[in-house]
Amino acid sequence: MQWNYELIIIAKTALAMFLGGLLGLEREFSQKPAGFRTHILVAGAASLFICTGDWLVCQFTADNNLPVQADPLRVVQAIVTGISFLGAGTIIRQRDSARIEGLTTAASILLASAIGICIAIDLYVLGIGITMLTLLVLRLLGIVERKLL
Repeated sequence: MQWNYELIIIAKTALAMFLGGLLGLEREFSQKPAGFRTHILVAGAASLFICTGDWLVCQFTADNNLPVQADPLRVVQAIVTGISFLGAGTIIRQRDSARIEGLTTAASILLASAIGICIAIDLYVLGIGITMLTLLVLRLLGIVERKLL
């Protein structure tokens, strides 16, 4: 029943996108370069890559009755590499000063992909917990940082 598994992938991707969207909303409210839609798409893409990678291995094994050697860490590495390029695009250096902006947003994009990966591999409590912890860091520590500086 392939369609059952596809519905599970859609559900996992939707949850990852929802959690990524929470991070994106915080970035949007803070008027940062990458916001709501970017974080949604990053978390969803990471989840989808992991889920479809798993499906491919299962499908290949079932179709050919051969053992398949697969390294799931390679998929994770590919996601991190791709997201790193995206994150690098959010970092802006001001020409007239030594000020650099966008590092926190780049880090939140990377974390959104990690949350997507957690959801894809059924670590729901971890993915939700890290989302809440990240929101706490972005919001509360942002306030502390502004008061200190």
